Amino acid sequence: MAPESASLLRAGLVLLVAAQVLPSACGCNGGFYERTINDLCAAKFKFDMGGLDRGLWCSWPDTTEIYEELTNCTYQLALKVDCFWPNQIVDRFFVQIHRIYFHDCALTGRLLHDPPIGILAPFIAVPVLVTLLVTALVVWRSKRTEGVL
Repeated sequence: MAPESASLLRAGLVLLVAAQVLPSACGCNGGFYERTINDLCAAKFKFDMGGLDRGLWCSWPDTTEIYEELTNCTYQLALKVDCFWPNQIVDRFFVQIHRIYFHDCALTGRLLHDPPIGILAPFIAVPVLVTLLVTALVVWRSKRTEGVL
């Protein structure tokens, strides 16, 4: 019985080691990983973005948490299926996400809006005042006839 149990134990140990080494030696199953991130990560992202007003899709403060969850989802799944992260599958996935959800956004990822009035007012007031001052100076100087300077 002892030789049989030893060989059985040895075979079990070999299978255990093979189960740990073989997936990393074989590498990533790209098709499975791609299907999984589309089924799990993209579906949740689509649901979360659907709950957000479409006008806020380009607002980084409003979408950052949803986007971070999507990124984390692709990373965690890559770890589970022994894939490197980032990889070409993830790159294509995020390009697809950006084409669908963020194609109308500015390159900076922010909504474009006017600056606050405290910043905008000096940029308007100073040129107007300088123009009025120079015009008044020219008119005043043209009315004075004595001396050139």
